[in-house]
Amino acid sequence: MPEKGSYKTKQKEELVECIEDTRGKHFTAADICNKMRKNGSTIGTATVYRQLERLVDEGVISKYFIDESSSACFEYMDPDTHQKHAPCYHCKCEKCGKLLHMDCSEITELNEHLKAEHGFTIDPLRTVFYGICAECADK
Repeated sequence: MPEKGSYKTKQKEELVECIEDTRGKHFTAADICNKMRKNGSTIGTATVYRQLERLVDEGVISKYFIDESSSACFEYMDPDTHQKHAPCYHCKCEKCGKLLHMDCSEITELNEHLKAEHGFTIDPLRTVFYGICAECADK
């Protein structure tokens, strides 16, 4: 989990355990604060924000900016399923708000095409495709 020599506290360990439970889902700092409080933790909001930034720096979680009006969201980078620093794109459902993680080679190829042919590089930390998810489309 955190790299050797990183600073450990009981609160950070509780936070990391809480984040590991979100495997495969995106979350905000507020989501984590609420979840930890429900589990009886007394960790402060400022501590959660500070520790989340440290975990981003350590590569334990990734931070995304979905749009300018939303809070940053995070994702646990499970070492068994994610490559560190691999490009990652997202799709957001305009009906239900669900956020889908896209690790798709065709999007990576599009990014490479844009860079080679048009001199433009997509920022995967800020790229969100908007549309309708399969569940909402089926309704």
